[in-house]
Amino acid sequence: MSINDPETYTLGSFFLALASIFIAGKAVSSIFVKFKQPEVLGELIAGVILGMLGLIPLYGELGYDFFHLLAEVGVAILLFEIGLETDLNDLIKVGLPSLIVAILGVIVPFFLGYYTIYLLADYNLISFQSEGALFLIALTVAATLTATSVGITARVLSELKKLNSTESKIILGAAVIDDVLGLIILAVVSGIVTTSGGSIDGNLSINVSSILLISLKAFGFLFLAIVVGNVFTKKLFIFVHSLKARGSLLLGALAYTFIFAYLAKLSGLAPIIGAFAAGLLLAKTNQKDLIEDRLKPVADVFIPIFFIMVGSAVDISSFNPFIKENIAVIILAVVLFIVAVIGKLISGLGAFQLNVNKLVIGIGMIPRGEVGLIFASMGLMTGVFTKSEYSAVTIMVMLTTFIAPPLLYKFYRD
Repeated sequence: MSINDPETYTLGSFFLALASIFIAGKAVSSIFVKFKQPEVLGELIAGVILGMLGLIPLYGELGYDFFHLLAEVGVAILLFEIGLETDLNDLIKVGLPSLIVAILGVIVPFFLGYYTIYLLADYNLISFQSEGALFLIALTVAATLTATSVGITARVLSELKKLNSTESKIILGAAVIDDVLGLIILAVVSGIVTTSGGSIDGNLSINVSSILLISLKAFGFLFLAIVVGNVFTKKLFIFVHSLKARGSLLLGALAYTFIFAYLAKLSGLAPIIGAFAAGLLLAKTNQKDLIEDRLKPVADVFIPIFFIMVGSAVDISSFNPFIKENIAVIILAVVLFIVAVIGKLISGLGAFQLNVNKLVIGIGMIPRGEVGLIFASMGLMTGVFTKSEYSAVTIMVMLTTFIAPPLLYKFYRD
């Protein structure tokens, strides 16, 4: 019987699940590290194994929401840690290449995905009731392909000790811009889907003012967080460091991070962008090294939970080729995966003005991660996707998440 059974899931089950995450995460990661592979890949595989064994709560099960919150704390701490190791001035210097990479990383996958769905529909790999319904499927898949999840790439770059390289700064800057652009695309697509009721055959009305408002809030947050935060952060942490209570500096830094994450969410952005901004600001304080040192044990606890939860979302049964219904799902997933990889690899060409490894930049933009899953979930909940199409898109998201770490290790290791 699974520990996730509503009748058996107790406080003891929670502790067993938490212990399973820590033990499996480190055991599998150690194997990957031994063979010179990224530690994060081991955590993702550990998540797949634990999900199959029913040792951690999956989506919709009792206890899932709590572990999901722990995972969100983990990815916020990860982005805060990355921000601490990033020089804001260096990030600004690569601003234009980052912008071009981000724009290409949205436009190219979007149009490739959109026309791929129409091509697949000609071969009856997409089921649709009307041309309007097909348009919604193509639009939602295309939007999913534009996503970029910085968490996984950032972790690998950190493991490789490459965060201070120009390529890493371009990737991080582009990922932040991608989040803002992704937010706008999500607003547009969800608005179209909502007003159409899942099937359209006529004209569409898009609330332009709402899209502009979301855009202003997103860019406004980033501007205010960095400019205004830069004014008081140094003085604030001189005071925090002077406090005599044990752990004041670490808890002060975490509180600062979570407040920024909350403000980002309030602005309509992903909380991790706020956490990253907090790290950028604290990187300029005299307490930076102390915060980094004291943060490591906390990061070692929470960050693996995020990657293991991402891995646990993979439904292995969808890959079984002996089930007839899965063949179309697998073909669709593979085609979308190829399109997803090509679209982001092309985005690396946006750094044409610099003498950098453009392939590495493109690879760093490949993972869709939790961002892509948000788009996929929207498609399922609104009725645009059937379960088969949702499974295919989810597999594509997971494959891009799994493929990036080993590729980065292969093409970016000294």
